Amino acid sequence: MSAEAADREAATSSRPCTPPQTSWFEFLLEEALLETHLKKPCPDPPPVQLIVQFLEQASKPSVNEQNQVQPPPDNKRNRILKLLALKVAAHLKWDLDILEKSLSVPVLNMLLNELLCISKVPPGTKHVDVDLSSLPPTTAMAILLYNRWAIRTIVQSSFPVKQVKPGPPQLSVMNQIQQEKELTENILKVLKEQAADSILVLEAALKLNKDLYVHTIRTLDLLAMEPGMVNGETESSTAGLKISTEEMQCQVCYDLGAVYFQQGSTNAAVYENAKEKFFRTKELISKIGSSSLHCTIDEKRLAGYCQACGVLTSSSNSTSQQSTPYSQIHCCMRCGNYQELVKIFLEDNLTLSLPVQFRQSVLRELFQKAQQGNDALDEICFRICTCNTVCDVMQGRAIGIQFNQLFLKPNKEKIDFLLEVCSRSINLEHASESLKRKMAAFLKNMCLSLEDLQLVFMISSHELFITLLKDDERKLLIDQMRKRSPRINLCTKPVTSFYDIPASASVNIGQLEHQLILSVDPWRIRQILIELHGMTSERQFWTISSKWEVPNVYGSVILGIKDNLTRDLVYILMAKGLHCSAIKDFVHAKQLFAACLELVTEFSPKLRQVMLNEMLLLDIYTHEAGAGVSGERPPSDLISRVRGYLEMRVPDIPLRQVVAEECVAFMLNWRENEYLTMQVPLLLVQTNPYVKLGQLLAATCKELPGPKESRRTAKDLWEVVVQICSVSNQHKRGNDGRVSLIKHRESTLGIMYRNELLSFIKKLREPLVLTTILSLFVKLHNVREDIVNDIAAEHISIWPSTIPNLQSVDFEAVAVTVKELVSYALTINSNNHFWLIIQADIYFATNQYSAALHYYLQAGAVCSDFFNKMVPPDVYTDQVIKRMIKCCSLLNCHTQVAILCQFLREIDYKTAFKALQEQNSHDAMDSYYDYIWDVTILEYLTYLHHKRGETDKRQIAIKAIGQTELNASNPEEVLQLAAQRRKKKFLQAMAKLYF
Repeated sequence: MSAEAADREAATSSRPCTPPQTSWFEFLLEEALLETHLKKPCPDPPPVQLIVQFLEQASKPSVNEQNQVQPPPDNKRNRILKLLALKVAAHLKWDLDILEKSLSVPVLNMLLNELLCISKVPPGTKHVDVDLSSLPPTTAMAILLYNRWAIRTIVQSSFPVKQVKPGPPQLSVMNQIQQEKELTENILKVLKEQAADSILVLEAALKLNKDLYVHTIRTLDLLAMEPGMVNGETESSTAGLKISTEEMQCQVCYDLGAVYFQQGSTNAAVYENAKEKFFRTKELISKIGSSSLHCTIDEKRLAGYCQACGVLTSSSNSTSQQSTPYSQIHCCMRCGNYQELVKIFLEDNLTLSLPVQFRQSVLRELFQKAQQGNDALDEICFRICTCNTVCDVMQGRAIGIQFNQLFLKPNKEKIDFLLEVCSRSINLEHASESLKRKMAAFLKNMCLSLEDLQLVFMISSHELFITLLKDDERKLLIDQMRKRSPRINLCTKPVTSFYDIPASASVNIGQLEHQLILSVDPWRIRQILIELHGMTSERQFWTISSKWEVPNVYGSVILGIKDNLTRDLVYILMAKGLHCSAIKDFVHAKQLFAACLELVTEFSPKLRQVMLNEMLLLDIYTHEAGAGVSGERPPSDLISRVRGYLEMRVPDIPLRQVVAEECVAFMLNWRENEYLTMQVPLLLVQTNPYVKLGQLLAATCKELPGPKESRRTAKDLWEVVVQICSVSNQHKRGNDGRVSLIKHRESTLGIMYRNELLSFIKKLREPLVLTTILSLFVKLHNVREDIVNDIAAEHISIWPSTIPNLQSVDFEAVAVTVKELVSYALTINSNNHFWLIIQADIYFATNQYSAALHYYLQAGAVCSDFFNKMVPPDVYTDQVIKRMIKCCSLLNCHTQVAILCQFLREIDYKTAFKALQEQNSHDAMDSYYDYIWDVTILEYLTYLHHKRGETDKRQIAIKAIGQTELNASNPEEVLQLAAQRRKKKFLQAMAKLYF
């Protein structure tokens, strides 16, 4: 039997996916165990997993007598392992599809590099400089395999990858995953740099006119022999598994087409190259047959590539270019011929040739263009969305939310187009009953969802609606609509047009009332009210909508207006303006308020001032939601108007408390502390609790940078807040004669209720003001007698340390307030490390240790560029470090405890040693030893592991001690630098674990 025949028989005797039951596999496994002294895996792994095991063992680094890590030795054992990995790949016929699915990029890179090495490819030689025709067939095939894999990997890396849901955080596993990820990225970087060379190599391979051979188990054994025993057999053209020229070119053309297609996204001209290669692949497949053993091409994917290339490349033959809907749609999108695009979608609603995913992708692209500022596309988006929705209805799919959003404001043109799409999407003569029922249900639901009677009649009088719905169904629909609105009077007979229906007075009034509810145009509202009052003088039209709400303090004045039309108009304009302001539609709110102001100026100075106050509040809201977000100061005119409001002394003007509240918050947010402290009228301070609170806050913030003696205003603010948080006690005698104490949580002892105070604070954004009020509540929380864990805060020393009547304070409410305030403060600035420490202390005090560690670490990270700089000592104080130690201890992370003990100003050896004695640790233990810089702790670890007989862990500890930068003879700067580097790495590792 010839060598070629033997290789063919060996290659065809087992398929790539055959389970490991054949005699060669058992022999190969036994050979590996005998030669390398590996433990036999149980159960037997699949062939591809053997490659991973063999290469991992062969690339394992060694440690010399000085405990230094050395690269893997080039000994007999490792050479055998690499050869065994190549044999397994040879058994799989070097099928890249199988190898890429089961092996990671680093492992496959190692395997193919070993193939290049054993195939006598000189190391360091650029493949593009090698003449493939002059090389032995197996060597040329090895080069082709490597470069095919290179461009396939580049193409695969450009596809989105579904993230695997991570399991419980384990530092050692996370480090391993991170290392593999970094290694993969480095390999991809090199492959992308060499992509042009790989493409040239593969293009050159297409010019070869000879069959190639790939290594088999037999040829690999021959190569492993002594050079004198080979006799040049592997250099001949008959050694290995034969790959015909057509099979090789088919694989290379497909891979080149894929990489050209990927490059086409940045260079459209390259699509022509991709098209050429894919169509050549189709020709070769038809020539060699799709059942080839050595050429496996995904023909469905190839067909998709060919179709995409046909669309993306221009053709000289215009008829071929427009032969498919895909190419027509692509041409319309590229040329901006959107009317033709709508026509194509309309026609496809009858043929249903376009997949739903493709329809949705076209709509998404149109939405993106519209959002980029092309307003003309809004109508096209609606039309395409309508076509898609009708298509979904006919195929029994749910209606998407996009259609509902686009139909929020229906009009005659939209209904006309919807009916046109429905009519052209169904052939009533040939449609099934099921399809007719789906379309009828859709039109019926559209009628029920519309409130405008004109639009309802447009649908109900349409020929398609009359044909699809039976008489009893139409009557039932009309009854349902009557129940929904008592003023609707529908004619049960089909009519051709809405305007042919005789309009009764009740229908006209109902229509006008409906328009009145929807309109936000003040002049249209006035016109509608004039028409309504002309029809009837008995109705109070300000009552027709329950959502029109005006504050009671204004309602009594407005409802006192004698003229019915004026009363309705003022009430509705104000109610709509307040509603628009609440939903942040400030443009319409300003138009409504301006119209109302112009109206009331003529007859009521009191209502005029009311409207001026509301317009001031609206301007504050507008600035705070707009320019104020980016930190731009308000115009001086707005500040003057706020001051004018606070100084206003006009009697008998109805005032809303929220206006004063917002004005004070506005002044505090823009640091007008001088005005609040010195210039606010005394009467206003005495009568308005928000002004008094604002004045005390402003004065306290002014004094913060000053000497400690100037704390009078801080004490005044403290007393006000304590009073707000106090409860009134009452004694009550029970049935048994005993006297019990009743606490009223919401008392009127303070200037306002606690929930009002909290609501006011949540309007503040100035960091200094928030820090001040937050530190006050933290101090109040800490004053409690039974408190175990204090909460730290900035400026906490300015507040008194005692309260005369401690029992009167509702400390439960104080604790809740502290939590709410710090949560709100972090929404204003999530990088304020003092607020993060407060949040961490709260979690610590409530025994939520994992969450506490998260915020302690976050506080350090935000002020040190993720620990790349030193954490300031006023952030990581000894108290904070001790609390982090306690958190780790209670989470059973004892090695972390020992490392954190080094962070204290004086290392706590007692706690560290006690923690290291614990054997039930939930952290990574010995993998943390590299973060320990204190030699005493490392020596204790060495002793502890020696005592326990843990040789491996003892060696790790000894290796950590032996690092030259920890030598006690080093200068102090070197030792500090070593400690700082280990602190950084440890804190970064902890952050990855808890973030």
